[in-house]
Amino acid sequence: METGFLHLHNLLRYFVVVLLILAVVKSFIGWFGKKEYTSGDNKISLFLLISAHLQLVIGLALYFLKGWNKQFEAGMAEVMKNETIRFWAVEHISSMIIGIAIITLGRIMAKKATTDSTKFRRQAVYFLLAMVLIFSAIPWPWSAVARPWF
Repeated sequence: METGFLHLHNLLRYFVVVLLILAVVKSFIGWFGKKEYTSGDNKISLFLLISAHLQLVIGLALYFLKGWNKQFEAGMAEVMKNETIRFWAVEHISSMIIGIAIITLGRIMAKKATTDSTKFRRQAVYFLLAMVLIFSAIPWPWSAVARPWF
């Protein structure tokens, strides 16, 4: 079960990354190009929200299945000394939760906006912040904590 969740989590990351980049780019184009906010723009942000939340649920399941929550039994000082344990037990999960919360806020704030320009601007700002935070916590292949991507 753990292996299946890990593979699903690894696969779903591509959808989240692609949708996040697409949403940021389209939001900036719509904002600066004074475009109309269409149902397609709304769907991109909705699919981003759904895939990010699904990724979060699977990630939380993995967090507890893999026992990262038990790392704190040795004490926070021990967790913070080890780069790999610190990344998986603290940095990755907290950055992703905050990033997904920012995506959620961005979608909510865009839906509440009355003008198309405001919708695009709010999405652009919130989604860009989320993208920076999420991209900083992805275990990229060149990072010290990297896992195989396939």
